[in-house]
Amino acid sequence: MRREVILQEAAGQPALYSPALEGLPRARLASMLRAGDEILECYRVLRKADLNVVGEVLRGQGRFREYDHYPNDDVHDPETNAQYYYHAHRGLSGEHGHFHTYLRAAGMPPGTAPAVMPHEEPWPEGGQAIAHLVAISMNAYGYPIGLFAPNRWVAGDTWYRAQDAIRMLPRFRIDHAWPSWPVNRWMSAMLVLFGPHIEQLLRARDRSLEAWREKRRDEDVLECRDVDILAQMPISVEDTLATLRRVLS
Repeated sequence: MRREVILQEAAGQPALYSPALEGLPRARLASMLRAGDEILECYRVLRKADLNVVGEVLRGQGRFREYDHYPNDDVHDPETNAQYYYHAHRGLSGEHGHFHTYLRAAGMPPGTAPAVMPHEEPWPEGGQAIAHLVAISMNAYGYPIGLFAPNRWVAGDTWYRAQDAIRMLPRFRIDHAWPSWPVNRWMSAMLVLFGPHIEQLLRARDRSLEAWREKRRDEDVLECRDVDILAQMPISVEDTLATLRRVLS
């Protein structure tokens, strides 16, 4: 079943839907299904100890404060250069907080380059460049409920066009056990299971940005504080797995 999500109306973009999976190569669908099964396995082992994904990241981090990164100093894999952290600040109904996922310069595919566009604020450059891939909204029970693509000022990243960010997605993997092995496995699998969704989200993000730039030609929209989310989409692990099993059968 397709789910509608409303983008910021001022951007003038059409409603965004979950992508149809029927046309994807069978090998990719099978990979997505394996990732979904990995996610369910992570839930299983966490629930046996009365734990959840968000609780694992917050464990031992002291008093929970809005805007602070959890865990402190983020999670980074020095081999893949994938990175993520959790925080909360939006106060949206149904959302406890969200994960931000990134890929550092050393992990990017050859030939990727920052977008060529005028900007007022400096971006991380060279070896310090970092691309925001997707943010994952979580509910109060520690389960994912949505994906969104923030504006540049929100993530503090280097801005890459959707086509380059999409090439980075398969390179995101956290392959160690800190702060939690099941959480890192879950995070890595989420970007595989919802790969087509993220790809569609990033393309919608670029269209939304261009619509904003057309409306505000004298401003650096990437730094406009009243433009925080460029695209968003609700998700369901269970619904996506059900669709995958139907398509593959």
